[in-house]
Amino acid sequence: MIAVILAAGISSRLRPLTNDIPKCLLRVGGTPLLERILQSLHRNHIGECVIVTGYHKEKVEEFAQSLSLPISISFVENPQYVTTGNNYSLWTAHSRVVGQEMLLMDGDILFDSRLLALLLHSPHKNGLIIRKSNNLGAEEIKVEVDGDGHVKRIGKDIDPAKALGESIGIEKFGADTVSTLFEVLDRRKERNEFYEASFQEIVDRGTKINAIDSTGLPCMEIDTLEDFTAADDLAQSIL
Repeated sequence: MIAVILAAGISSRLRPLTNDIPKCLLRVGGTPLLERILQSLHRNHIGECVIVTGYHKEKVEEFAQSLSLPISISFVENPQYVTTGNNYSLWTAHSRVVGQEMLLMDGDILFDSRLLALLLHSPHKNGLIIRKSNNLGAEEIKVEVDGDGHVKRIGKDIDPAKALGESIGIEKFGADTVSTLFEVLDRRKERNEFYEASFQEIVDRGTKINAIDSTGLPCMEIDTLEDFTAADDLAQSIL
């Protein structure tokens, strides 16, 4: 299995913190987010990783290469990171991952490394981690599931009352699903949209993606200055 970390965006909502540094290199609880993610991959025996870069790509590459972790790390660039969505960033990794199982991760998530174990040890070929919540708003990527626990709908536009929780940005896909997903991304990549729109398309075409509960393990996405402050506090309880 190969991990893909998306770390291309400009993170304008976190300025001035991101004026000269990409979000994935912000220190949360004293440790850069990217280092936390790569350490989690190592703890869960993932030995290969592709990082998709864009904004301040040289800083991301230099930092990742400076870490003494036994992970093979390579990089691909989204040269259109200013004008495209994260679907385009994911698409840029196609030549590195098609034909393999993939662990997909956003580069702006603070999470307990045991969440990866929940996902990787799940018997389901395809899965994503959700954080159950009764307090969802417009910004969260919400997930509605069917009676078997499979993703029925995923996106920001879902009625919070129908959602089981929010997707936190960590997914795994079997090799066949990876091929299907990238076929869809190839067609949709120029749209300025989230990659979850492509998830929805493959679900509508019959792909089963299991929703895996985070079971209360701490996790959060960092988009705003308020998020950053909350994450810095949460980091004290993160493994």
